[in-house]
Amino acid sequence: MTARIYRPVKSAMQSGKANTRHWVLDFEPEEPYGRDPLMGWATMTDMKQMEKLTFATKEEAIAYARAHGLAYRVLIPHDPVPRHKSYSDNFRFGRKRNWTH
Repeated sequence: MTARIYRPVKSAMQSGKANTRHWVLDFEPEEPYGRDPLMGWATMTDMKQMEKLTFATKEEAIAYARAHGLAYRVLIPHDPVPRHKSYSDNFRFGRKRNWTH
C-alpha cells in the first residue's frame, strides 16, 4: 500500500488559503470502488482509504511514513506566482483589449 504525502490545494469555492498550510498523508486505493447490490451506491472494502493524517511539515510526514515502514510518494505543490494587478490598468492607453461600454 502506497501512501501519498501532499499539501492540499485551495477549493475553487474559496478565495483564501484555508487548509492549505499543512501536509496530508493518505493512502492510494488498492482496489476500485464496488457497487452495493441492494442500493447501487459506491462502496469500498479498503478501510485505509478513510485514514487521513495531517502534519505541520513535509519532513514530519516523511518521518512518520519511514518510522511505520510505509512506501510513500511525495507530491510537490505548485505555488502560483501572484501577478500585480491595478484597477487603473483597465483604462490605460494601449492595452490589449479595447475597453467598451
